[in-house]
Amino acid sequence: MNIKDIIKICNAKLIFGDENINCEDFSKDTRTIKKNDVYIGIKGENFDGNSLYEQAFENGAKVCILQDVNINDDIKNKYNDRALIIVKDTIKALQEIATYKRELYDIPVIAITGSVGKTSTKDIIASVVGTQYNVLKTQGNLNNHIGLPLTILGLKNHNALVVEMGMNNLGEISVLSKIAKPNIAVITNVGTSHIGNLGSRENILKAKLEILDGLKDDGILIINNDNDLLNSWAKKYTGNVKIYTYGIENESDIMANNIMLNEDRSLFQVNVKKQIMIDNKNNKENNETLEKNHENIIVPIGGQHFVYNALSAFAVGTQLGISTSLIKKGIQKFELSKNRMELINLDNDIIIINDCYNANYDSMKAAIEYLAKTNAERKIAILGDMLELGSFSEQLHKKVGEEIQKNKIDILITVGEMGKIISDTAKEKGTKVYQCKNNEEAINIAKEIMQKDDIILIKASNGMKFKQIVEGLSV
Repeated sequence: MNIKDIIKICNAKLIFGDENINCEDFSKDTRTIKKNDVYIGIKGENFDGNSLYEQAFENGAKVCILQDVNINDDIKNKYNDRALIIVKDTIKALQEIATYKRELYDIPVIAITGSVGKTSTKDIIASVVGTQYNVLKTQGNLNNHIGLPLTILGLKNHNALVVEMGMNNLGEISVLSKIAKPNIAVITNVGTSHIGNLGSRENILKAKLEILDGLKDDGILIINNDNDLLNSWAKKYTGNVKIYTYGIENESDIMANNIMLNEDRSLFQVNVKKQIMIDNKNNKENNETLEKNHENIIVPIGGQHFVYNALSAFAVGTQLGISTSLIKKGIQKFELSKNRMELINLDNDIIIINDCYNANYDSMKAAIEYLAKTNAERKIAILGDMLELGSFSEQLHKKVGEEIQKNKIDILITVGEMGKIISDTAKEKGTKVYQCKNNEEAINIAKEIMQKDDIILIKASNGMKFKQIVEGLSV
């Protein structure tokens, strides 16, 4: 792709520079930009990246794509060996360029969305696909209208792409899906995340199903069949998309049996009821019944929710014709992104479960259930506010408090206005509770009460900055 292509794709204007300059690596951050990168200026809430084009050039950018800037002759003369392009909207331009680049690659593209577990599911699927393909995957949680296009623009000699799709409102996943054009779409679940914006779980389901908007005509949708809304939707669906299911409780195409949950890993036997292998060019189907009731799968992370993640990865691997031995290998060697169910060993055999990246009711419930099933001498939870729940906030925080009591968590420490609702509810039901004004107070209390063989869960929405608590207890 060169500047001439970008001008055509985006209906852009070349202010100065050679239109034959090659455009390979793209960046929106002047601090991490590398030599010969293409810099795209993005206007955010607190800053305007379009104004930083000189810094981008000084740090090595070969090309800048900007909006709403006036370029004088001094700039043209100073950087006459570079190029500068003006577009009407840099975010739209970024998406258009990514859409163009995606079309250059005839490769499997797997897209993942869901209320809970998108990132960990993306990681485990990429690990499985990576046993047979050179995979590019979403880094961290760059899963929005900016992060996903930047991920696609990172395609080079890859022959598979695994992307995560997040959303806050209706219409957003539709945009992402039309850019990525997946062959395989995965929906992990439909829960309560962003219910404050969307108003109901039914609307959240509608938003997640937008992943079908860009799905290739011969594509496959993989769903968690134990999720009530997905299960009900699939039973009523009469469209042309092929649906492939996984589950533990409800009869599904791929199921987990004989599950054993440990603190640091899970084991189960997989039963493949039906296989639909896709050929990327001919889309051949094979619906033979397979008897694989004794394939033992090891997941290197504890918790039943990671059994579901592993099932989704097994399903994807099955679609792509990856051998069972390689699928098992990919599941067993996968690694989580930071701050997601990360086990940190402290002195005196104290373990921290660092799950502080984000939180909603469904992920809180899963994490509490995981904590409850550990063999700890005492089980301690440090919990904070779950954000973006709108009018459902009080109700869902009360439900978290009920989960604390139901799962017999020994000690609860909370921070935040909504965190107080969690602790008030748990306290009414007999749990030992500490309510804190801030993270520093939570750190001090936790240090005072921690003792040998404790396991401590730390979880809240990212805006609560609970990473401070993890770091405070880890030193």
